[in-house]
Amino acid sequence: MSTPYPFTAIVGQDDLRLGLLLNAVSPAVGGVLVRGEKGTAKSTAVRALAALMPEVSVVPGCRFSCDPAAPDPACPDGPHEGASGVSRAARTVELPVGASEDRLVGALDIERALAEGVKAFEPGLLADAHRGILYVDEVNLLHDHLVDLLLDAAAMGASYVEREGVSVRHAARFLLVGTMNPEEGELRPQLLDRFGLTVEVAASRETDQRVEVVRRRLAYEDDPAGFAARWAPEEAELRERIAAARALLPEVVLGDQALRQIAATCAAFEVDGMRADIVMARTATALAAWAGRTDVLAEDVRQAALLALPHRRRRNPFDAPGLDEDKLDDTLEQNGGGDDDPEPDGPGDGGGDGSGGGLPPQGDGPDTPPPPADGADDTPGRGGSEQSEPGAPVPGQGGEQQPVRAGEPFRTKMLSVPGLGEGAAGRRSRARTEHGRTTGARRPEGALTKLHLAATVLAAAPHQRARGRSGRGLVVRRDDLRQATREGREGNLVLFVVDASGSMAARQRMGAVKGAVLSLLMDAYQRRDKVGLITFRGREAELALPPTSSVDAAAARLESLPTGGRTPVAAGLLKAHDVLRVERLRDPSRRALLVVVTDGRATGGPDPVALAARAARLHAAEGVASVVVDCETGPVRLGLAADLARDLGGTAVTLDELRAESIAGLVKDVRGAGLGHTDRRAA
Repeated sequence: MSTPYPFTAIVGQDDLRLGLLLNAVSPAVGGVLVRGEKGTAKSTAVRALAALMPEVSVVPGCRFSCDPAAPDPACPDGPHEGASGVSRAARTVELPVGASEDRLVGALDIERALAEGVKAFEPGLLADAHRGILYVDEVNLLHDHLVDLLLDAAAMGASYVEREGVSVRHAARFLLVGTMNPEEGELRPQLLDRFGLTVEVAASRETDQRVEVVRRRLAYEDDPAGFAARWAPEEAELRERIAAARALLPEVVLGDQALRQIAATCAAFEVDGMRADIVMARTATALAAWAGRTDVLAEDVRQAALLALPHRRRRNPFDAPGLDEDKLDDTLEQNGGGDDDPEPDGPGDGGGDGSGGGLPPQGDGPDTPPPPADGADDTPGRGGSEQSEPGAPVPGQGGEQQPVRAGEPFRTKMLSVPGLGEGAAGRRSRARTEHGRTTGARRPEGALTKLHLAATVLAAAPHQRARGRSGRGLVVRRDDLRQATREGREGNLVLFVVDASGSMAARQRMGAVKGAVLSLLMDAYQRRDKVGLITFRGREAELALPPTSSVDAAAARLESLPTGGRTPVAAGLLKAHDVLRVERLRDPSRRALLVVVTDGRATGGPDPVALAARAARLHAAEGVASVVVDCETGPVRLGLAADLARDLGGTAVTLDELRAESIAGLVKDVRGAGLGHTDRRAA
């Protein structure tokens, strides 16, 4: 709809509104990431913010929104010295998840650049967003190569387009706002850190508030212009308050005590780097200006911590975001926070109508989602004298055992799919990609994007005499141009098939098995894979988690996994076959890696071992890459897992062989892609 939903008409969502308003007051805060479930007004609030942003003065005709008071000396449309300015509304530019690189950074006509020596440049979304808002819906689904470009622009405040020695640079300073549903996967840590603030949103459980949401939405859809007109006075009042806070911002003083509290808080929560300290300082200053004060109080520091730190203290993808507020209050008190009430009501409280016309209530931090169910509180410790020997039958095999806590994760060897794929960009298996090392050249299909200069020269050289070449130049025609072919890495679908039967239920063994699968999930998160989880026990197999990008959801299902009963290996493999068949229809380019975690002891039904072998050969016939993690322990081993791996046409690794390098605890930095060494058998 052309008429945006009014910002002040949004019901509830205090933290979301506050995070956006603080960025409107001080764009230096660095943007905001909005995390939450579907249908919680994330996109609506972001689009509504644009109407509240102050107008910007730009040079007429400049495609890069240069400020006439301080024009960019390197602007491709410049120079602009002495140019007058015109005012226009600040733009909100939306970056689609499936956008191409040229759409984001702009397109340079390489053919004209080579043939005519001119820089024919068409600006992209980064140029459009300069001095405005760049909004990325479902930002966690953004391709890695686009994330790299966003990181570069956010770090340098400029965008560079370089093609075979021809380059264009323009300013690109924007307010980055992203929304995401955590169920669909987490953000890459480098991009996550670029967001100044983060807020968690969830649908209200209050009946009256939900009724009001529906009532206002229906009224808006029936008459958008009339609905917006009814809220125009509140919008104007909020717009004036933003302008007043912006004007007051330079006068706000960040005292030594507040600065010490900020530093102590960041140190107490062990956040990486110094960006968190800087963002907290800017946020606390903006909070003071928003409240109409020129001094920063402890309550501002506390609210700034609740907005700026939750996404920076996560140590692995399975941690729920959020802060320990008791620890936060203790830290502030120990470093000079003398206020008796750390959660005072801010001036201009928005009230109970949810209109958003004033400051959302301060002091109430983002609602943190409950941590994944791990069964840890009432689960006995791993191992113990009362447990049966690893590999021994479990008494009462037909009964269900209590969930066992996972063992310590470790760094795994790299498992990859053999051959050369063409799937989504990732970090696991070899693939033909748009980015990576150059491996050859071909004729371009459509627009030329990555020129292979040497191949182009070689293609043009034999025809120079016939083309009447004069002087020292080289005559290059369209037919001579060659596109570079590149090889990089792709993400795969890693489908786990986990044996949860009685033969695996000994606590020492199942804890180690869960630790191994958790380690592989950590590896899948780092390598940008999709994951799925199938378990089998008793008489059947269950798809515990359909293929998803959310590895933390898989970890939660793994922790609560019950064990016990017989071992229907064939059922697990047949269920995997069905899942892979459907996924091939959905995404034919994404290759699968089947990881079967079992001791291979098939039981239940007539001839269960032979049945499991036939199910395994079904995967082998379709060329599915497979790895069997052999969980058999003890002095006497039957080698059934190795037999299963041969039937699958894959390889078998023991739990010990799966380790690339043992570590004392969770890997603290999940940013690197090169973990461990290539497993030659799997590659």
